[in-house]
Amino acid sequence: MKRILFTLLYLALILPAFADGDKAIEKALQDYVMGKDARIGVAVIINGKDTVSVNGKRDFPMMSVVKFPLALTVANWIDTNGMTLNDFITFNGNALNENTYSPMLKKYGKSRNIMTVRELFEWSLIESDNNAADILLNHVGGPSGATSIMRKMGIPDDIVIGASEEDMHRDPYLSYLNRSTPLAMAQLFDRLYTEMRNVSQSYSEISTMLEQCYTGLDRLAAPLLSAKIGHKTGTGFPTPEGRISAINDCGYVYLPDGTRYSIAVFVADSGYDMTETSAIIAEISNIVWEGVVKQK
Repeated sequence: MKRILFTLLYLALILPAFADGDKAIEKALQDYVMGKDARIGVAVIINGKDTVSVNGKRDFPMMSVVKFPLALTVANWIDTNGMTLNDFITFNGNALNENTYSPMLKKYGKSRNIMTVRELFEWSLIESDNNAADILLNHVGGPSGATSIMRKMGIPDDIVIGASEEDMHRDPYLSYLNRSTPLAMAQLFDRLYTEMRNVSQSYSEISTMLEQCYTGLDRLAAPLLSAKIGHKTGTGFPTPEGRISAINDCGYVYLPDGTRYSIAVFVADSGYDMTETSAIIAEISNIVWEGVVKQK
């Protein structure tokens, strides 16, 4: 009984401090994004429960962040069908677009027409290869097939896969069909870290690959020199108005003291160049990191 009373007293003392800390982070983020020449959305989930949000329920184009929920749908598909990441996927040369971002194609040309699921995951998640992503997407039935799997997995309607990389290459504005709210994406990364990676080898390896991602190191990862981060970036296109359609970075962060948080930052319709827009994400990451550390 004494232990229960002590625990309740401890929680009564510490929880308001955490709540105040969350409000301070949210206020700092609101002040920072105010007046920026871009549409910015941020969501943070600290230790799986405390949530910070600025425009967290608004839709944003995912760009290559879409490769994260796509990988989860493929992992679910292979687990459900008794396969592993060592199984092979075959494809032909027509599946390889020469006019898109594809380090895989640059390395192999069109000479390879078979790869393991693991290899395609690595190209898609670590290198952000567009051809690898489309091969995976087609393997689960395209956008409609991926959507069906996502809903069965309990991934909410706030995350939508509506276009392939080929679609977006044909018409860049189709990229807006792939959309998410910051809050839904932060929740999905939190779910991967706390739940999914512990119940399936496929999900676990996705988590490992996200931690090896080296695109966009000037974004979320920039201020986090001593932390472990698993993340997926997304980069849009110049618009006719001279803006950038989207620069994104989303993932989870694990600090040396055991504190963890998931974070999603979407910057759409930016009036800044790519370096300046990436720096906005880095500063948001720094605000969150400093705020979380101050709660300790």
